[in-house]
Amino acid sequence: MLPSTLGPTEPTALTPLPANDSSFLDSEFRYVLFPPVYGLIFILGLLANIYVLFVIRCLREAKAMGEIRIYMTNLTIADLLFVSALPFWVDYYSRHGDWIYSDFMCRLTGSLFFINTYSSILFLGAISVNRYWAVARPLDAVSSDRRCRGIVICVLIWLAIVGMSIPYLLSPGTNMDSNGKTRCFEGYQDQTDSQKKTVAATHFGIIGMFFVMFVLVIVCNLLIVQNLLTQNPGVKRRATQMLLAVVGVFILCFLPHHVVQGPWVLAVLQIQDGWGHVDWSGNTLQILNDTHQVTLILMGLNCILDPVVYYFATRKFRRFIMENLRRFVKGEGCSNTSTSQLSMDSKHQVQPVEKFKY
Repeated sequence: MLPSTLGPTEPTALTPLPANDSSFLDSEFRYVLFPPVYGLIFILGLLANIYVLFVIRCLREAKAMGEIRIYMTNLTIADLLFVSALPFWVDYYSRHGDWIYSDFMCRLTGSLFFINTYSSILFLGAISVNRYWAVARPLDAVSSDRRCRGIVICVLIWLAIVGMSIPYLLSPGTNMDSNGKTRCFEGYQDQTDSQKKTVAATHFGIIGMFFVMFVLVIVCNLLIVQNLLTQNPGVKRRATQMLLAVVGVFILCFLPHHVVQGPWVLAVLQIQDGWGHVDWSGNTLQILNDTHQVTLILMGLNCILDPVVYYFATRKFRRFIMENLRRFVKGEGCSNTSTSQLSMDSKHQVQPVEKFKY
């Protein structure tokens, strides 16, 4: 994957930008749709994730939760990085695709979309595995090495994702079209078929990684529900809610993009010979590009929906929010009551019955 193949809303977007703009595959509706949608995602995502960090800090003081708190913290940081890049893209689309900032800012903000997308996928996978262990192997889930295990996994995830984004940070991201507009991560330089096939193969490798994680998440959550089928209705209901929340985020935010991404990449690269060559009509290409733009919007929603996953992923997180919400409605404000109660609960985490407090 070469830097010139990156897209404005995630580093794998490819839009051909030849000298003749008549062949520039564009979707005009995005200049109307993206600014207000990304603006709303920025506001809601910023507020939601800052509040999540507040809750996680309180739970840390209460020594509540364990390994999952580490995953939640890192996923929230990834979401905030994504949110911090949105104002630049709101301005970019408001100017009808004209980047007025430095090339470095183009590379940085574009890379943040990639980092958020795939770190979110990996951290949601880690959360699903952690919740399965909490149900199937409760004593192991609360073992003394859980913090170390969580830190190691997070470090590996960040190293992998940041390492994959480094080439984009080091290569030029802007280019100018024939109308004098500076495009950010749109267009690619003349490449040979061999180079294009390398780009396509990299994209399909990333798509494959997504589907591996997608299957892992589904299997883990189905096993969780299966393990809790014999429990009381309340426990089964919460387990089902988490299944719907986690799998729902994958299906809504990530699945459409990775289904469309493969055909769209081949259509845009326009490989002339051999594998990867496609001969689709202009109408088909336009439909693919329009659909691809919509999937980018859906991916942006994950920074808002991740806090919903946290709510259903752990009982302590859910109880803390509900307790403070009740106090807020009553006009009492937030207090340390719920935190203290969680601290008392955490003393009994090693009891086998805790596995059912999902």
